[in-house]
Amino acid sequence: MKFVLLIVLVFTVSAEGFSRSGATTQRGFDHAVAPLRRCTSNLSSQTGDISIEVFQVLDLPLSIHQASLTKNERGHFLQLSLSNSSDLKILGLRYSIVSIDIRNEVQIRVNRTEGLALPAYGLKTLTFKTPIRLKLKDGERLMLMIEQVVSRESIWEVVKAKEAIEAYARGDFSVVPSVMRVSNQVDSPPAGRPIRFERY
Repeated sequence: MKFVLLIVLVFTVSAEGFSRSGATTQRGFDHAVAPLRRCTSNLSSQTGDISIEVFQVLDLPLSIHQASLTKNERGHFLQLSLSNSSDLKILGLRYSIVSIDIRNEVQIRVNRTEGLALPAYGLKTLTFKTPIRLKLKDGERLMLMIEQVVSRESIWEVVKAKEAIEAYARGDFSVVPSVMRVSNQVDSPPAGRPIRFERY
């Protein structure tokens, strides 16, 4: 009997002498407990970045390889990795970002024009300096489409861009957007009457 009590006493003393390095007292406990580390595979939720799906329009000279929103105290900023498949320097673009909720409802959140300088057949990753104010609900995702591309010589315009991106966001891939290319009569004005775009 004395032998059994001795073993229990030794074990109790050893357990009381054991401490975890870096242990801190947590609220509601009278003893030190090592803090738990939250493990996650979603890096974007830790950094505040939001990844964006891309609706690629194949007839445009610009292709998007990656799109995301990076966050700081001023808001979200759009970051794009772009490639230029044309022999012309690209000067700007217009894009739309839509949100798709858990019921597959689509809402246009951003429609904006930005300037850039991308040489012929060039590749570039850039972050636009205009902040985007955006609040997403649980389960919402974002999708981006380029609607217009501008060079000094030409302008590429997606026809009925709003209808195309809304159909694609809902999973209707039968709506294939067409692209109209015209001369840029603002940056390189030819003789004659300027062409006016109709917004869809």
